[in-house]
Amino acid sequence: MPSDDPTHAGAEIFAQRCSGCHTLTPAGTEGSANRSERVQGPNLDQRHETMADVIYAIRNGGFSGAIMPQNIVVGDDAQKVAAFVSKYAGQDVTEAPAPAQTTTSSSAAPAPNP
Repeated sequence: MPSDDPTHAGAEIFAQRCSGCHTLTPAGTEGSANRSERVQGPNLDQRHETMADVIYAIRNGGFSGAIMPQNIVVGDDAQKVAAFVSKYAGQDVTEAPAPAQTTTSSSAAPAPNP
């Protein structure tokens, strides 16, 4: 993460406060590497997050109310972390291709029956 990136401060805070449970490559964290542990949070390389969702998770201890501490960061620090996570989360997500679209023409003659 280059120091001139506007979300650099958020990356540093994320690495300090969130790295024990979450993987996010731009922050250099691998907290969710041991998926056999219940305390591991989601791998944020593999899921997109919006700024609003990150703020919600920070304030409420995640989405399932499981293990993440509420308000692990607050105020400006929470905003910085949310900006960083929402910018970089989901970079390893591969979007499934959309189904092929087929078009039918109403003017086409029906196929003959053999």
